[in-house]
Amino acid sequence: MTNGPRPVAAAPTVVALDIDGTLIDHDEQLSEAVVDAVRRTAAQVPVILATGRAWSTTRPVAERFGLPTGGFVVCSNGARTLQYPDGRVVDERTFDPTTVIASVRKYAPNARMAVEEHDGSYLVTAPFPDGDLGIGAKIRVVGADELAPEPVTRLIIRDPEQSEADFVQLAERLGLHGVSYFVGWTAWLDIAPEGVDKSTGLKVALAQLGLEPDGLLAIGDGRNDIEMLTYAGRGIAMGSSPDEVKVAADEVTKSVQDDGVAAILNRWF
Repeated sequence: MTNGPRPVAAAPTVVALDIDGTLIDHDEQLSEAVVDAVRRTAAQVPVILATGRAWSTTRPVAERFGLPTGGFVVCSNGARTLQYPDGRVVDERTFDPTTVIASVRKYAPNARMAVEEHDGSYLVTAPFPDGDLGIGAKIRVVGADELAPEPVTRLIIRDPEQSEADFVQLAERLGLHGVSYFVGWTAWLDIAPEGVDKSTGLKVALAQLGLEPDGLLAIGDGRNDIEMLTYAGRGIAMGSSPDEVKVAADEVTKSVQDDGVAAILNRWF
């Protein structure tokens, strides 16, 4: 990992961008400098949004950047790859969360759980803090026994009374097997199908585009971005990333508040 900019190499042939903490800060603010840089980039090479968000809350971001028709977005931490703007599902991975739900009820009885439905809405065991599931996300409160009547793309565990460190320990106590999981920037745990992460969806998208990962520039800030950053020919961590994300990256840029994405994209585009 290098903390400063590298010499400018060959321009990337495709760009993958995380959304929260990378393009948009945790107050849902998006700077014009980043919008301009992403639009300029998307006019020259494919730009793929790769996010933990559902399609329903990813699409407005793609629209804000004016991404070209016919591109791809990777949602639900790689469990869903969709075409933009029609939302056609190109690839979907699911799992049965029953065992994990039972473990959460045992080890974290106060935690709230959510699963994503096919239309991008959520079933939740209790309301999440405002904006946690995306501004304007549709939710329906159900009992834990009704949460997952069929396989799902992701299970979200959230407890506003706990800390990020508490959830790192919770992941260990749950003894998660047969799934992938990511601890978020707060007391948030994302459970995904085994072996699925953002790089899973990016492989699908690149195959659709006929492109190779050595030309991929990926930028992210979270633990759920690590596989994406290592898969890409050049992986960039945001300045506010946890240390393990920075270690996985080829380079660290400025924070989202300081327009770190624009600083990187402006080198080539």
